Amino acid sequence: MRRFVVCMGNRGYRASLIVRRIYEVVPDLEAENRGLLRVVDESGEDYLFPAKLFVSVELPTSVGEIFAEAT
Repeated sequence: MRRFVVCMGNRGYRASLIVRRIYEVVPDLEAENRGLLRVVDESGEDYLFPAKLFVSVELPTSVGEIFAEAT
């Protein structure tokens, strides 16, 4: 199951993250244990960002599939 988050702040990452935009999370348990999330940013690549910049959101399956296809 795909996981998505909403960016709530981008201080220090303005070129990579847009506030109020939905991003897909790439599973990375080690990073999450360190307070980080691996997300696919504006470049289309996945990078680590502080988890405190995001809030998890649940999307209907059909919407999540559309988001995943767009990335």
